[in-house]
Amino acid sequence: MGGVTHDLIIVGGGLSGGLLAWRLAERRPELRLRLVETDQSLGGNHTWSFHASDLTRAERAWIDPLVAHRWPGHDVAFDGFSRGFDTPYLAISSAGFDQAIRARLGASVLCGTRVSSLAADHVRLADGAILSAGAVIDATGAGPTMGFPCAWQNFLGQELRFAAPHGLTRPLLMDARVEQLDGFRFVYVLPLGPDTALVEDTYYADRRGIDAGLLRARIAAYVAARGWRTVALLREESGSLPIPLAGPPMPRPDRAGPVRIGMRAGLAHATTGYTLPEAVRLADRIAALPVISADSLASLLARHQARCASRQRFFHLVNRMLFLAAAPADRHRAMARFYRLPDRVIRHFYAGRLDAADKARILVGRPPVPFFAGLRAAFGDGTRPTVPLPPALP
Repeated sequence: MGGVTHDLIIVGGGLSGGLLAWRLAERRPELRLRLVETDQSLGGNHTWSFHASDLTRAERAWIDPLVAHRWPGHDVAFDGFSRGFDTPYLAISSAGFDQAIRARLGASVLCGTRVSSLAADHVRLADGAILSAGAVIDATGAGPTMGFPCAWQNFLGQELRFAAPHGLTRPLLMDARVEQLDGFRFVYVLPLGPDTALVEDTYYADRRGIDAGLLRARIAAYVAARGWRTVALLREESGSLPIPLAGPPMPRPDRAGPVRIGMRAGLAHATTGYTLPEAVRLADRIAALPVISADSLASLLARHQARCASRQRFFHLVNRMLFLAAAPADRHRAMARFYRLPDRVIRHFYAGRLDAADKARILVGRPPVPFFAGLRAAFGDGTRPTVPLPPALP
């Protein structure tokens, strides 16, 4: 493979890298494209979900072949109230993602290939071979540390088959009627078929990481409490998504290195951790470039990250209010208050497109956090205080 020239090499076949390769193959079939992935399949072991309103109609159209599940709405439930939303909800499975992208890209996909180093114009493989290119994109995902203050969304999910139909017709996006442990806890349930569902135990926590055995036991207890009897574990997925409390430092231009996208570049919804909408928008912008080169990609990413950073500032504020002002045991109250807001505000929040009226509606009213703690969190830099916060006003 040494000496082979490509127009573009994408390293990392997860969501961001795979969606970009899919879009380029559709809009720019003339490109000599290579998608390199360490694992034997693309997409890892994930389920990526999104609201229809997170994307424009045109964006939904081009990713539609990748969608595995669709529901006409979804529900949330807290102690004391529940609520349904009629915004359609969709999900992409990693298995279907792998199959569809391989079918479209064919020999351009290189799986089971370890990479030892990346540069702006070449990729060195672990076996010593070098793939040269006009440009290289690093889509390998978030590193072990994010380089900025953040909390975490930790989760473990199991795809289960039950002995009888579960009775759900649409997702239960957030069931917070569970014991509140390790921060804000909820169970996420996606009905994938009449007798199958993805049941995920999720925590908005101060620290990264999960106790897999403990979360499996909690899922089993939740399933039993719902009256469902499990007959098979079909699949399991887990992870920890960074929830930034302040914006990541803007990357310094590095013309010798590859361009970074996805979680590697901090391109995700700061509060929900959703990566799909940002990945779709960026894929469209890259595919629309008149010329795809190392320089044009670096310039585009700098502009794109600046726009994203501007949009995310309000979400960083929300995160600080949630993690720095609210005691862990009280965070569910903040989330319950959010889900009582008008549908329009909630749709815009998930889409990452809040206007001034939306922001005011989120902030106005009696906050579910102590007053002085909220002020300190709002105007802080995202780091946790070294001295106790002032007590709440009586």
